[in-house]
Amino acid sequence: MTNNKAPVCGIEFINEEKVAIVKENFPDENEIFELAETFKMLGDPTRLKIVLALLISELCVCDLSALIGVSVSAISHQLRYLKNMRLVKFRREGKVVYYSLDDNHIVTIISETQKHVREN
Repeated sequence: MTNNKAPVCGIEFINEEKVAIVKENFPDENEIFELAETFKMLGDPTRLKIVLALLISELCVCDLSALIGVSVSAISHQLRYLKNMRLVKFRREGKVVYYSLDDNHIVTIISETQKHVREN
């Protein structure tokens, strides 16, 4: 039988120097909230599929709908969330709107997470 509990210290001791360094460099509450919201956005399978597709190529809503297998309306709804979180951007070409990832930071987040998942 394995013990799934996280190990804890055998004694109560606070390394005040380390705590002070971490505290000094710790993000503020607003940044923590925004980080959590970003991870929540990427935690939805449909939104994650959209982001993964956009890692490969710029696509329109119809392309994403055909690829992922959900309605154009559902894709548009998810893209609105992703755009509001600055994870995707769009450009118009005539009557067609193409979506892409907002910047290379998103590419890095996904790529590094994929490496982590594939290592296990």
